[in-house]
Amino acid sequence: MRRLALSAQGLLQTQAFGRGLAGACNAINHIGYVQIDAISVVERAHHHILHARVPNFKPAMTNQLLLNKDIFEYWSHAAAFLPIKDFRFSLPYKHAIKNGQIHWHKERDSKLMQELLTRIRIDGPLRSRDLESNTTKRAGWWDWKPTKKALEQLYMEGDLMVSNREGFQKTYDLTERVLPSEVNLKMPSMDELATHIVDQQFRCLGVTSLKGLTYLRRDNELRNAVKNLVNERLAQNILQQVQMSSGEILLVETEAIERPLPRLNNRMLILSPFDNSVIQRDRLKLLFQYNYQLECYVPAVKRQYGYFCLPLLYRGEFVGRMDCKVHRKTSHLEIKSLHFEQHNFEQALVITAFVDAIIPFCSFQKCDSVSLTEVYPKQLNEKLQSALKSIINVNIGPII
Repeated sequence: MRRLALSAQGLLQTQAFGRGLAGACNAINHIGYVQIDAISVVERAHHHILHARVPNFKPAMTNQLLLNKDIFEYWSHAAAFLPIKDFRFSLPYKHAIKNGQIHWHKERDSKLMQELLTRIRIDGPLRSRDLESNTTKRAGWWDWKPTKKALEQLYMEGDLMVSNREGFQKTYDLTERVLPSEVNLKMPSMDELATHIVDQQFRCLGVTSLKGLTYLRRDNELRNAVKNLVNERLAQNILQQVQMSSGEILLVETEAIERPLPRLNNRMLILSPFDNSVIQRDRLKLLFQYNYQLECYVPAVKRQYGYFCLPLLYRGEFVGRMDCKVHRKTSHLEIKSLHFEQHNFEQALVITAFVDAIIPFCSFQKCDSVSLTEVYPKQLNEKLQSALKSIINVNIGPII
């Protein structure tokens, strides 16, 4: 089950989706979304997720995909980049917000929203930074906070889309000017939406629970439609149930059980806390017995592992976590703490795999030096320090 889950995510193969820009596009199409997050302790989550799967990926490629209209930005279970081919499946949520079935902001300023739409229609795309500027005020601009809310409401209702990004500064334009003409705009029925979700989740997760299929979706009608579809597919033997040792039931496609899977290798992956493979924490714990929590949201005195720990994946198991921070002014990666779980792998192989993973990770973070402060278990400290020092000394030029 573990290998099936990781293979579905493209984490066992060295280039499951190809390389560079095309590979990044293929990866998003396959895994369904890439979460956008503002935390910048290391490279942003949406870049990190793709870096883990796509050789020769560069952070600028996500915005290039946006400009190419291969992807669009909207809400999944959080802010995300989504495949443009899935655009129509964002329509029910937009429709629910516009009709007041779901509230994005409690107060909806229809007059201000209409004025913003008119302004964008006449003057062209609007950058989010334009709302924050006090130096370029002109007649017709309004107070920043209500205007920002109105802009967000228009975006969530679907009248506006993000047409460009400069870091976290977004440019908004009318949806009809952003969307490619060939995009399907037909509102999906509830059955169509349920089919899309079930097909997508088995494609990118491989193994999931019934609850996991509608992760963080609070629409009871949708949940019931998904449940009915799952029951149909179970009756048709398209899906099978697998009972875990804990007694919990997971679902898997029947044909996937017989599908050849990639072999495990000695490559270690350093993953984002928002990676698609770890974001469902209950599923992660059930499948891999890996208890993970992102502790930046936990008070400092209650943190067990650190502010921003990155999961470490090795030979089909999550073997540790690394709390680190990139110091961009000095191009330095500070590993504050490195925790290894109990595992049955040879110690020397795990250390070698970790150090080998740090080299491309430093390059991705634009760091040319690295330091390690604490290691657990502590008896690994000397070997890790020595291995890191020798690698950095040899590779300090190419790492940049």
